[in-house]
Amino acid sequence: MKKQILGAMCVLAASTLFAMGGNDSGSAAAQTIAAAKNMSHDEIVAKAKEEAAAAKSSGTVFKAYGTSSRIATAAKAFTELYGIDVETTNVKDSEIYTKLQAEISGKIDGADVVLTQNGAVMKVQMVDTGNLINYVPASVASSIDGADKVPLVQQYIDKLFIFNTVGSNVPAITNVWQLTEPAMKGRVFFKSPETEKVNENFLIMLTNKTWADKLAKAYKNLYGKDIQLGSYKNAGYKWIAEFLHNCSFGNTDTTIAEQISNAEASGKIGLFVLSKLRSKTVRVENLEVASYYADGKNTTVEPFAGFMYPLYVQIVKTTTMPYTSMLFVEHLVSPEGFAAWAKNIGAYSSNTSIPVNKGDQPLSYWRTRLVMDDPEYINEAYADVFEFISKNLTK
Repeated sequence: MKKQILGAMCVLAASTLFAMGGNDSGSAAAQTIAAAKNMSHDEIVAKAKEEAAAAKSSGTVFKAYGTSSRIATAAKAFTELYGIDVETTNVKDSEIYTKLQAEISGKIDGADVVLTQNGAVMKVQMVDTGNLINYVPASVASSIDGADKVPLVQQYIDKLFIFNTVGSNVPAITNVWQLTEPAMKGRVFFKSPETEKVNENFLIMLTNKTWADKLAKAYKNLYGKDIQLGSYKNAGYKWIAEFLHNCSFGNTDTTIAEQISNAEASGKIGLFVLSKLRSKTVRVENLEVASYYADGKNTTVEPFAGFMYPLYVQIVKTTTMPYTSMLFVEHLVSPEGFAAWAKNIGAYSSNTSIPVNKGDQPLSYWRTRLVMDDPEYINEAYADVFEFISKNLTK
């Protein structure tokens, strides 16, 4: 599977533009969506209900896939609002694009809308090929930043350094190079980048010049001397290798959060999704978010306190219900649709009119403290860094 993904990325990496409809902007759905971009909310609702009535008589069901299981809750709210049924399927990040490609090429009745992550793979396999159509609802366009419109970001999710505060051996982290020190061997928990593509993308981002320079500066600030790279290309590669050598790899972020929060986990730290702190099986009283700890000391975690990745919402080019698809996209970036995620910390709508959950920090706070995805760079550097990561996972 890795070789297949890598091969596809290498072949298609020459495509460099996110565009509505990609190479198939003349498809029926794309044409309908383009023509309807200035329609009012009420007009789209009326058209969607017409589609839904016709679909019901023919036995067709509107379908939405998501890498977030909460899409089912959002879909239920959509049905309650508009009386239109939605069939949802939660699909793993590692499987969603393969599933979509099989449905599209096989002309199978599949997804109409997809809520998905890993923008680098989405770009080359789905957007550049015209398999997905971008749509920004006019009703919320003014509340979404330009950079989040193409492709449309539905929300951001953050993975943060969070440490156990029990006992005297507390890893109070204010510099990420502390995580590479011998004393941290086996005490750092992280889901393997082999099975979690967003984790792999995070590591790839650290090899670009901006983050490599920041890491080199952070090294000097911590140790008072210039970094010695040896055989490493830059400070990003060095940090990745030494970080991975110290890691214990958990099966899921939920498992990592549970393990780190136990009283017996004194001296351990994890890099996992902040929203996992909502779980009743996680003992949040034993945990501290590294960024908040640093804030209390009037400093920051150098040069980053974790990373953040987007969930994109796109319309599948083969949809036979384009108006319903547009309405569902609008729903997912509206307060009513985002409510499925807004009830907990760790999810940040691209719609700036939707506030973050109480107890969290706004998206603007995290943007300055976290590593953000750049799909263009990830695709450009993927082959070299993928191989480097794989080698260092086996040491």
